[in-house]
Amino acid sequence: MTRWLAEYAWLPDRAEPTRDVLIEATDGRLTAVTPLTGDGPPTAGVEVLGDAVRLPGLTVPGLANAHSHAFHRALRGRTHDGRGDFWSWRSLMYAIATRLDPDTYLALARAVYAEMALAGITCVGEFHYLHHGPGGTPYDDPNAMSAALVEAAAHAGIRLTLLDTAYLAGGVDGAPLTGPQRRFGDGDALRWAARVDAFGPADDHVRLGAAIHSVRAVPAEQLATVAGWADRNGLPLHVHLSEQPAENDACRAVHGCTPTRLLADHGVLGPHTTAVHATHPTAADVALLGDSRTRVCVCPTTERDLADGVGPVRRMADAGSPLSLGSDSNAVVDLFEEARALEMDERLRTRRRGHFTPVELLGAATVGGHAALGWGDAGRLAVGQRADLVTVRLDSARTAGVPPAGAFFAATAADVTSVIVDGRPVVDGGRHLTVDVPTELRDAIAAVTAKEDS
Repeated sequence: MTRWLAEYAWLPDRAEPTRDVLIEATDGRLTAVTPLTGDGPPTAGVEVLGDAVRLPGLTVPGLANAHSHAFHRALRGRTHDGRGDFWSWRSLMYAIATRLDPDTYLALARAVYAEMALAGITCVGEFHYLHHGPGGTPYDDPNAMSAALVEAAAHAGIRLTLLDTAYLAGGVDGAPLTGPQRRFGDGDALRWAARVDAFGPADDHVRLGAAIHSVRAVPAEQLATVAGWADRNGLPLHVHLSEQPAENDACRAVHGCTPTRLLADHGVLGPHTTAVHATHPTAADVALLGDSRTRVCVCPTTERDLADGVGPVRRMADAGSPLSLGSDSNAVVDLFEEARALEMDERLRTRRRGHFTPVELLGAATVGGHAALGWGDAGRLAVGQRADLVTVRLDSARTAGVPPAGAFFAATAADVTSVIVDGRPVVDGGRHLTVDVPTELRDAIAAVTAKEDS
């Protein structure tokens, strides 16, 4: 058994953190969560009890990053020196995709996932469509790139839901894949399913999921095949949805309806499905998502970086769609920033304050993300849950003087001091215990951008 004494811990169904909480775990599961003090005046901290490890600051459940493209991290700082939009950014992303192989992808993803661990992320959903070699030729192992991601997460010490993504067409009209896109495709949905069926990682830290890249990339007549495969296997299904107005316009032109309506008509929506972005839904789309209890993953820093816009997140949540958060392009890896952006962006959109409570923001960053990724046993500091603990310092230049409940409006990833995943320390004193994150990021990114930067 391992024991920790949290100076403050955010327990389920509490509006504010609780002071002096003893947390116990055996075999990676929480076995006891016990508040030790009442509502009296603050103490200098309860003395460490026996072998309990003291966690000064605020301890929250492990954060879940529900939407990531690990290789996009190589674009950070390289796409900001000119005008453009999502579509011009995409051409730069394709250039990185052409340079990756299983070895360089392993090195890059390992460093990116370790950066996530430093930020308090204990589980990531990798929206994975970079499947094959240049020109679309499969590797000897058709799932070699998937295996690289699984290994990378193991090295970084975090859990992974590998959302194997069907990417079959170059547009809503079914145009064939061209150029770098050919690396993404399996030909059709049946061959996609056959490839994923052949990949069965037995590692405890990984689970499989499925994804439809978008209505741009999976022909309408094949949507049900992908959704049916996920449903038969009891796996989560994710899909990029209405990220751009141009996607909506193209779908209406070809199919006479919005992307959300198209997905609904082909049986894609439902409580095991997560719509990523949903930035430009109509009122009818919001109702379809909410009535079907389809989850919505919002990625505010990427949506901001790519000038995508701000979606009606509060309306979607009120309609019945549970929320989660993602770092997406990894231009920023900071779930605290993603969480408070839910509130801040809604303020900009409505010119009013007070849309999300701290508890709602915490839920989107923890239990909501884990549920979207198929880890229903994580995201709460409660008996039976996975022993994922993230501690944030409350004495930094950003958090000093801030009440613990205000941490989601003050702290950044740089304030994370301790990360425990399934009961195992991964980050201590703000340093990753096994990965030199800055050095490995520098070297891995240099390996795939050297030609571009020369």
